[in-house]
Amino acid sequence: MDELTPGTLLGRQVDGVSCGPSVLVVTAVLAGSGWPGVVADRFAAAQRTAHRQANRLWPRALGTTPWGMRAWLRRHAPAAGPFRIRPATRDALAAVPAAVGPVPLLVGSRWLPRHWVLVLGVDHDGRWRVYEPGSGRVRAFDPALLRRGDPAAVGGVLGWPRPWCLLLPAGRA
Repeated sequence: MDELTPGTLLGRQVDGVSCGPSVLVVTAVLAGSGWPGVVADRFAAAQRTAHRQANRLWPRALGTTPWGMRAWLRRHAPAAGPFRIRPATRDALAAVPAAVGPVPLLVGSRWLPRHWVLVLGVDHDGRWRVYEPGSGRVRAFDPALLRRGDPAAVGGVLGWPRPWCLLLPAGRA
């Protein structure tokens, strides 16, 4: 995942509610669990399939729940390892750099969770490399912005200003 530097294009979400499925597909690819490569038409089809599979009991129009994300990863990306759902507390966010593999992160407004992004790794300067499916690109994110409470700067990179929860690989925080 080190070759996924800021600016790398991985593929955009196909609609306003497929950020979660985009994160699922990219996680599966990076873990070596399947789906060979990011090609626009195939990526769109993979997102739609993942969305149907992850939202068996939840309306797709409302996005993808953390429980649906975790269940899909368990079934379809076993190489990514088991995940634990954690509220985005300071301790849970501090565990992200130690995670082995990608970390799905749900962000949103002050009142509602809205958007999934994927933390791919941490650079030597402490900035996270984050796949943001709305743009389809890897972005650099300084986690100090969360500690400073700078919602405009956080939202400018992640799409929304407030972290809600994350899926940490099991064995971490």
